[in-house]
Amino acid sequence: MSGNPDFDIYRLPEDHEAIREAVRAVAEDKIAPYAAAVDEESRYPQEAHDALVASDFFAPHVPEEYGGVGADALATCIVIEEVARVCASSSLIPAVNKLGSMPLLLAASDDVKKRYLTPLAAGESTFSYGLSEREAGSDTAAMKCKAVRDGDDWVLTGQKSWITNAGVSEYYTVLAVTDPDGPRGNNITAFVVEKSDEGFSFGEKERKLGIKGSPTRELHFDRCRIPGDRVVGEVGAGLKIALATLDHTRVTIGAQAVGIAQGALDQAVAYVKERRQFGRSVAEFQGVQFMLADMAMQLEAARQLVYVAAAKSERGDADLPFFGAAAKAYASDVAMQVTTDAVQLLGGAGYTRDFPLERMMRDAKITQIYEGTNQVQRIVMARQLLKG
Repeated sequence: MSGNPDFDIYRLPEDHEAIREAVRAVAEDKIAPYAAAVDEESRYPQEAHDALVASDFFAPHVPEEYGGVGADALATCIVIEEVARVCASSSLIPAVNKLGSMPLLLAASDDVKKRYLTPLAAGESTFSYGLSEREAGSDTAAMKCKAVRDGDDWVLTGQKSWITNAGVSEYYTVLAVTDPDGPRGNNITAFVVEKSDEGFSFGEKERKLGIKGSPTRELHFDRCRIPGDRVVGEVGAGLKIALATLDHTRVTIGAQAVGIAQGALDQAVAYVKERRQFGRSVAEFQGVQFMLADMAMQLEAARQLVYVAAAKSERGDADLPFFGAAAKAYASDVAMQVTTDAVQLLGGAGYTRDFPLERMMRDAKITQIYEGTNQVQRIVMARQLLKG
């Protein structure tokens, strides 16, 4: 039956497997050797940045018409997964490039797309995303950052919090209230802000538990003037664009979580095969085997859910909100469980920085929090179910 073509439909295309092999080679050769130092020194992974640009994995999602390679959503997830397998901080480069530019792909004019996606595809800048605020995290519609029209321009005032790769990126998609008296959720507009814009500055780097190589900072706007031709989509449609963006990009966080979990499982398997106790390999103990089996089973289930969600993202399926939320929530929960179990399997060694497991466990935690906490993901899923 294996020769029946009907059974070939549920398998990754050969070109996607080729992408995996190519990314894995780059990750192991150019990114993994620096992962521990990037974490230890809390520094941006410039080596990974340069390697991703050189190999066209920097912003693979950008369409060919803007100079990109036009990778589909599944291929982009594979890129992020394979980089996260060795360094979660580095995997945020392609992931956040998609997050920051997805609003443009969904809603921007051709001129705005060409102006900003072309340099992104060329690796000239990363692209960050400014949605959350100190008092508007899960409740994004409660944001206070505002933009006031001034002639053909807009004047931006306020702040954004928890912005990934802030200070590194040249470009930022920023959401701001443009009609304070308008209906909640329909009074927000998206803009492209450039790092060089007057009145735009950054807060100090956050001191974080994990993903230490990816700078997280606040964005500050002090009467920052934005030309009117940098509006993304329609005025007032910003929140709808932002939520649609997250439907697509939550899948990439699921892919990041899968990559972290895979890296942890690989490390754990290698260790228990070499480690000996009571005169035999630790891998021979049934209790250890059961742990490994559960880790691998949960990981594979997460991977399949992420890949299905990625396919739905590519097609723009109506049920993407459910599957995007499910993929992100389940994969991140699995990543936290698998990395914790991997540390356990290494025992005392897993708790030291001599092995990458403690870093992977710390990095995994954020996948349960950003781009919507897993509690919010469950609200999204439930609402989709109740809508029928």
